[in-house]
Amino acid sequence: MIQERSFAKGNGQSLDNHRNILLIQLGDIGDVVLSTPAIRALKQSFPKARLVVAVRDKAADLLIGCPWCDDVLPVRKAGGFWGELFGQIALVLRLRGAGFDLAIDLRTGTRGAILARISGAARRLGFWADSEPWWRNMLFTDLLRHDYRPEQHVIDYLLSLLEAYNVKVFNREPEIVVPEFARNEADILLKQIVSGGRSLVVLQPFSLWRYKELVKESYIELCRWLVRERNVVVVISGTSQERRQAAEIADIVGDGCYNFAGHTHLLLYAAMLMQSRLVIGVDSAGVHIASAVGSPTVSIFGPSSPASWGPKGNRHLVVQRRMPCVPCRMRGCNNSGISRCLEELPLEEVRAAIDRQLSLNCHHHS
Repeated sequence: MIQERSFAKGNGQSLDNHRNILLIQLGDIGDVVLSTPAIRALKQSFPKARLVVAVRDKAADLLIGCPWCDDVLPVRKAGGFWGELFGQIALVLRLRGAGFDLAIDLRTGTRGAILARISGAARRLGFWADSEPWWRNMLFTDLLRHDYRPEQHVIDYLLSLLEAYNVKVFNREPEIVVPEFARNEADILLKQIVSGGRSLVVLQPFSLWRYKELVKESYIELCRWLVRERNVVVVISGTSQERRQAAEIADIVGDGCYNFAGHTHLLLYAAMLMQSRLVIGVDSAGVHIASAVGSPTVSIFGPSSPASWGPKGNRHLVVQRRMPCVPCRMRGCNNSGISRCLEELPLEEVRAAIDRQLSLNCHHHS
């Protein structure tokens, strides 16, 4: 059995005098947004250190304006262990040449562990993982055994690794700083569709996982109501893979509803959310980015837990069906890929939350 390299929380050795820090977060875009408090806390604790953040290449642009990291290292997805080791020689050389003395991995998988090890950092921190191959834990010098509690917010879970090593956290709010060029680009784009005193509402109907989504007819009904009854301009957002689904909704709704899925790069999307009066979305990256740029949200949750994943703060409302099994944290009912709690969610509940937010945020300007 491997000797566990961890300690009781509260009497861990502090992180002292590190000059070159690598922080690794190879999760999805939403995970990167929720890691910004950790990036901020590290920089505040080590203001003179060079802090480099390694993220998957699809999320890298999100940190271009980040005031707390000195560089962003985009990591392409590669296949398998050997693909990681040999397929990305440029990345390996860049890691080795940077002179890192501390590497911290915020996830429990193997990819970040490999990056931490090949970085050459003498000190390597991570979460202990029971479910990964036996060699994964051995790649770290310091491990924190921290069983994730269902009601703990992901932000607090990520910060627990730093706090265990006496890194002080003064602010737990996620924050994305949108560069001026992206804000200007959003201005030009939105002037073409938002006029006559109407305001912008962004809808992100899609997720990486179908079991987190409403049915198409619900989105059509919601958009029609927003455009006709609430007199707002609706933009449907999403990835290029979701462009066709978004078009099906926008085409049926007609005037006042626009399909932007796949037409905005990540920073332009963030800038667009920043200018929105309200952002409506399922449990996915959109509501996290909206929260991090300061826009109010209505997020629609099904089997996942808003206590863990919902935007924090009083500018955000969550709509979730009240059922004894919710949240089950499964991939749909009994992992079927279909969620009854979303299929049967009354649209009146969603509309009531939207109305509340629109009345509260009628003077919202970014």
